[in-house]
Amino acid sequence: MQDGNAIKSRKRSMLATFLILIVIPLTIACGILLLNDRKYYLISLLIIFYSMLPFGMVFEKRRPQARELIVIAVLCAIAVAGRAAFFWIPQFKPVVAIVIIAGVTFGAESGFLVGAMSGFVSNFFFGQGPWTPWQMFCFGIIGFIAGLIFHKNRLPKKRLILCLFGGLSTFFIYGGIINFGALLMWSSHPTREALIATYLSGVPFDLGHAVATVIFLAILANPMIEKLERIKKKYGLVESR
Repeated sequence: MQDGNAIKSRKRSMLATFLILIVIPLTIACGILLLNDRKYYLISLLIIFYSMLPFGMVFEKRRPQARELIVIAVLCAIAVAGRAAFFWIPQFKPVVAIVIIAGVTFGAESGFLVGAMSGFVSNFFFGQGPWTPWQMFCFGIIGFIAGLIFHKNRLPKKRLILCLFGGLSTFFIYGGIINFGALLMWSSHPTREALIATYLSGVPFDLGHAVATVIFLAILANPMIEKLERIKKKYGLVESR
């Protein structure tokens, strides 16, 4: 039985990795190159569809219970509400912190799903555009990585370690990807000089975003993880990888 579960887990992991690291970036690239960045709603919905496939495999041959989906929905709602609540402070948003907490508690696939959904839904308040798929991928990949390295105690869920991961991932992963995406969105002929200028101009924003993530993780990580772990045990919620 354990061998069968291990095989299913490996298959789900391989599918998730393939979709997140290959299929989704290719989909975003096709949206830029083939659709001229005009079909961002379609690309966004495809990203959500891709992220739901490995998450759905967690439930194997049974239907998910409502309480198992409600927790994911609530985490998305908290991320969206938090982003809207701090709209008046540029880059000072709790979304990455909530996405990391989701990945740490429920696994990599859930972390990516919460990140992608939060980016898509919150942009109905902040404005949809060709940047939406990039933001969805950035939020999602951080949640995915958080699940890989923290879930099931692969690394200790200590406040300092979580804050360090959150700050570095926000600055280098989110900032690194979104700045590259911004260059492709606004320049039809990107150059190395333009890329360097884009990264340099983005440093203050990325740094502010990273500091915000550290602050929110320092405040929210321990109490939220503790409560989510308690809910997970009490109701026997199914976990992803």
